[in-house]
Amino acid sequence: MDILDTHAYDRRQKRYTSCALFVSLLPFFLSTALYFYLWTPDSPGSIMSAAVKTAPALLLAAAVLSWNGGQSVLGVVGGLVCSAVGDWCLVWPEHFLHGMGAFAAAHLLYSFTFLSSNYSAYSASSSVCFRFLYLILFMIGGGFYIYIFPFLQTAPDPELLVPAVGIYVVLIAVMGALAIRSRHTATLLGSLSFMVSDLSLALQIFKATPPMEYGNALVMVTYYSAQLLIAVGDIKAVENKDDFSKWKRS
Repeated sequence: MDILDTHAYDRRQKRYTSCALFVSLLPFFLSTALYFYLWTPDSPGSIMSAAVKTAPALLLAAAVLSWNGGQSVLGVVGGLVCSAVGDWCLVWPEHFLHGMGAFAAAHLLYSFTFLSSNYSAYSASSSVCFRFLYLILFMIGGGFYIYIFPFLQTAPDPELLVPAVGIYVVLIAVMGALAIRSRHTATLLGSLSFMVSDLSLALQIFKATPPMEYGNALVMVTYYSAQLLIAVGDIKAVENKDDFSKWKRS
């Protein structure tokens, strides 16, 4: 009977936690809806549009900080703040390189987070499978860079863009590989969604694909989904680690 009571209590706690998490994410959902409601194609950059665009990432950072505390400042919270800086910069096309630098810093912080003790590493028995997935991921990144290389050469400031985009592709591929290593579904899906968003954005910015009617919608939907999944994955990773620590001490 005690065991049944314990399981029932655990189920109630999980339901409570899920509800509390959803409530803490409501500001993110509302700000994301506001962005898509106010967004108009080819609208000029403004302080207001930049604020609306950056709000979802900052609200996600606040939610993660409230759940995980200061330990996430140099992790997912820091990555979300860097992403917000990148969002702000990309509102104005002339600040594209600054925005890309901010997102590169975000990928570095995410990568360091996925290497932390909060995320479990793969076992030796599954290492071959994961190495195969890593290879596929880097092949996709390399193939994309080779494809987009001629378009980078004809873009403004190719001497800066060619190496900068190459470094960025490596960083996001590493981030995706470490997400695979983490074995957290939300983290993995978020990282892959981030890659889809960035690749779609690059194809459009460097005119490597014909104009897409819903190109910006694709970029932003996958981008906000990626940040949400990475944030939830980090909250769950810390929560699972704390539960495991309590179980070991009991």
